[in-house]
Amino acid sequence: MSQPVPFIPDSAPFSAEQRAWLNGFFAGMFSRAPVVGGVPSPREASPPLTPLTILFGSQTGTAEGLAKRVAKEAGKRNFAPTVLDMAQCGLAQLGGEKNLLVITSTYGDGEPPDNAKALHAALAAAVGDAAPSPRLPALRFSVLALGDTNYTQFCKAGADFDLFFEKLGATRITPRADCDLDYEEKFSAWLNAALTALSSAEAPTPTSTSAAAQSVSHKSETVNESGFSRSRPFPALLVTSRNLSAAGSAKQINHIEFDLTGSGLAYEAGDALGVVPHNCPALVADVLAALGCDGEEAVPAPDGSTVPLRRALTEFYDLGKPSNDLLALLAPVVAGVADAGRPSSTSAAPSTPHHVIDALLAAPAKPALADFIRALRKLQPRLYSISSSPKAHPGQVHLTVGAVRYDLAGRARKGVCSTFLADRAVAGQARVGVFVHSNKAFRPPANGDTPMIMVGPGTGIAPFRAFLEERRATGAKGRNWLFFGDQRAAADFIYRDELLAMQADGTLTRLDLAWSRDQQEKIYVQNRMTEHATELFAWLEAGAHFYVCGDASRMAKDVDAALHAVIERAGKKSADEAAAYVQALKAAKRYARDVY
Repeated sequence: MSQPVPFIPDSAPFSAEQRAWLNGFFAGMFSRAPVVGGVPSPREASPPLTPLTILFGSQTGTAEGLAKRVAKEAGKRNFAPTVLDMAQCGLAQLGGEKNLLVITSTYGDGEPPDNAKALHAALAAAVGDAAPSPRLPALRFSVLALGDTNYTQFCKAGADFDLFFEKLGATRITPRADCDLDYEEKFSAWLNAALTALSSAEAPTPTSTSAAAQSVSHKSETVNESGFSRSRPFPALLVTSRNLSAAGSAKQINHIEFDLTGSGLAYEAGDALGVVPHNCPALVADVLAALGCDGEEAVPAPDGSTVPLRRALTEFYDLGKPSNDLLALLAPVVAGVADAGRPSSTSAAPSTPHHVIDALLAAPAKPALADFIRALRKLQPRLYSISSSPKAHPGQVHLTVGAVRYDLAGRARKGVCSTFLADRAVAGQARVGVFVHSNKAFRPPANGDTPMIMVGPGTGIAPFRAFLEERRATGAKGRNWLFFGDQRAAADFIYRDELLAMQADGTLTRLDLAWSRDQQEKIYVQNRMTEHATELFAWLEAGAHFYVCGDASRMAKDVDAALHAVIERAGKKSADEAAAYVQALKAAKRYARDVY
């Protein structure tokens, strides 16, 4: 009978990296140790553990979670793993490493995660023409890249790191694995292949990661007592869905509330909620018409069961950006457009198949139904920043969701999940699959006396509503400053009454608003930051944490530039000194971003 393996709980007085190393060590020791008198004891001839560093770049916590999984599995295979945040790693440290596994996500326009930017920049400089390249001839490495094929720069950050290490003379022991949102199978194969190669004295380079020597558990999520997780979402009752935008707004932002009673799901302010959507029935009808089907045809679901085609297209398969397999199937008319960018409401080539329906309508002939289904990607859950504190709303979780609608190439388009929640999920009746996605990198300060500066225009206010509710519920004394805005004050001041009430009771120390369309000159949150540079810098000097939530491609970049400008002006620093100041904020976990 096997013995239970000791496991260091999150509450133990160790860092995340120390816990991961200890858990890996125990897993390895107890998986190999014989049992004497009911107590495992190490074999006298047990081989020495091989040091292994697992480096992660993570924006929302997924890569960090996978790094910890790698550590646990590596511990069972005679490794002594150390999980390391990229923000804590520099070129000098890499020079002393021998075995390295890298896991990183990509966000925005092909950017590395915030905690990976400094290392990414250092490696890029090291391999540049103008800088001497430190060599890493003793280093053996492999990269797992996480991304989303709906974005043009799919897995670019992972590809960058892979190339950097190669150019610095390190040995790639397995090919880079590029993972889409449904990453489990590729992750498992990559991990098996990488650990097998690192275990080999010669570290051979395989031609693929498909042949795995051992099996790796697919249980990546944190599973609560009831067993609900990403792979088994909880069917939560939709309690409330109301439009926060007033008449005259160009947007529809909805406040969503789910009842979590009986789920066992627990979350913290700063976490995200995964929501399992259904495709729009009108879009499904268009796809059926393009296929020449009535929807009753029996087809396989992703889990291997057989379901009617209409249900499969509604609940299980992605009808958004066509997969490479679908584009190849429908060639020659739509071949070669796999790298088309994300759709925008302002510009697009009408012939570009941005969605599955476009590819079908452009094809010269209808594909065989079985081939069509095999070429579709699974419909993935969407993650939304949670906008409630569990201390303020026990048994509930709230979201703030902007409904996405636009016209493209003569067709009305809809955001899959945002319009599912806005239009089709009926409050008081619908049960929607949900799960908690932990984001430990985006939390209110642990010390309630620490000041907070929050920048979150539009739906970016979501986590900051949660932060403020948390502070009010716990009686935290720290000062709180919110920069918020949108297009028009009269139509787009969401949560107005709540924010003003928080101002009145002292929870919200300061509220600065920016309305871009209420005057001739457009004013944004970053403009308000620079207007109040002296006071903002004084808050930072007093130890304030700085948070940003919202659009990564423009707003977050503009806010970051404004932050540098504030530090230069009010702190009387050079551009290089301001950059070093910002980097120090990030290293101290005082600058956190939840951007998308």
